[in-house]
Amino acid sequence: MRLNRFLASAGLGSRRSCEELIRTGQVTVNGVLCETLATTVSPTDVVKVGSHVLHTAAPTTLLLHKPPGFLCTASDTHERRTIFELLPPNFPRLFHVGRLDRESEGLLLLTNDGELSLKLTHPRYKVEKEYEVVLDRAFDFELASKLLHGIALEEGWAKAESVYKLGSTKLKVVLKQGMKRQIRLMFFALGYEVKRLVRVRIGPLQMQNMPPGSWRVLTQKEIDALLAEGAKSAAEPAERRVRKARPALRSILKRTPARPRLEEIPFTPRASRAEGSSEKLARSLRPERPARPAGKPFAKKAVGSRTGKPSGKPAAKSAPKPFAKFERRRAK
Repeated sequence: MRLNRFLASAGLGSRRSCEELIRTGQVTVNGVLCETLATTVSPTDVVKVGSHVLHTAAPTTLLLHKPPGFLCTASDTHERRTIFELLPPNFPRLFHVGRLDRESEGLLLLTNDGELSLKLTHPRYKVEKEYEVVLDRAFDFELASKLLHGIALEEGWAKAESVYKLGSTKLKVVLKQGMKRQIRLMFFALGYEVKRLVRVRIGPLQMQNMPPGSWRVLTQKEIDALLAEGAKSAAEPAERRVRKARPALRSILKRTPARPRLEEIPFTPRASRAEGSSEKLARSLRPERPARPAGKPFAKKAVGSRTGKPSGKPAAKSAPKPFAKFERRRAK
């Protein structure tokens, strides 16, 4: 494990802030001052910040029923309420898996398990998340096909996996994506406003009669089910990409009929062929050449002529050959 990750898991802050502790020379590993960010540590190494020995926190995962009005962040510059205010003050450092916007509510996971967080948030795993949506007016269910096909948003192509009608203004929407304010923006593009948004399921994990603001620790069985769901969702696209193997060229040539060889093609000379009806028809339709008129031949192109057309006059004398005068003198 890298040193900055070890410090962050021990509850000293984010990895970036832990890198500052390493650069300023406040961290020792087995009694040796460490200032290299690429340092790795093992469970048997003794890591100190100052005079305090650090220990990594045990893997912990919580299920939180986020109420509306709380931000999914560790700290806020405007001093608004955050989800970590709902936990005990001396609780181990956790990170939220995904996020819900300030007005939304429902199921939210907090963990310090990096593998679990990756398999629930990375796009290639495509874990289902189910939401209950309440709109400002009755929904025209014929527009559900647009949600399933997809709507172009600023962040990308957003689509729903399934849409169910629970009432005139209440719907159940299942997503495998995680764009910012995705459901609100998709319905806004169709002319609706979301009045209430509640996440009720992540993969196989459901929120069962938990009051807003309450939380509980997940069991190992529930964590294993979440990890299995992520692995299953990652394997599905790979199966869809598997196509029938393209046949080899040799097998294609075996299926095609063999062409006859040259000696197998019967050949008859043209003179011995019987003239077919098509050849007779073509000969009858072929125009005959007109006879050449008697008289003087047409003149060739005159020297210096611009058009080059025959004028009907006798052809002029041809131009003298080059070096003809020189050859005559040489002959004398």
